[in-house]
Amino acid sequence: QVILVESGGGLVQTGGSLRLSCAASRGTFTGYSMGWFRQAPGQEREFVAGIRWNDGRAYYEDSVKGRFTISRDNARNTVYLQMDSLKPEDTAVYYCARGRFFRSAEYDTPNAYGYWGQGTQVIVSS
Repeated sequence: QVILVESGGGLVQTGGSLRLSCAASRGTFTGYSMGWFRQAPGQEREFVAGIRWNDGRAYYEDSVKGRFTISRDNARNTVYLQMDSLKPEDTAVYYCARGRFFRSAEYDTPNAYGYWGQGTQVIVSS
């Protein structure tokens, strides 16, 4: 079973940037779609971005389009989320996720993902 470890969270001012990383301490990303979710206090987990396993095609939730960029480095078993122009409403725990099925074409729906890391906290101050 894959174990995912996120890093890169922290406290940043409105308009600032953070780069989240997610590495596999066990298992592999190769052949799987990868995604990022977030959960703010008192709210349900929200699917933020996903990237397909083979061609790098990406999906973004509307509120982060143009501000967040998901990317992956299969050789390093690492996926990234570059977050720019951060807003207070981006404050949440961010979770990395791996696709449920090997070489699946699904990457743009939350149901495509089945394994999550422990999360990294992002706080955007106003």
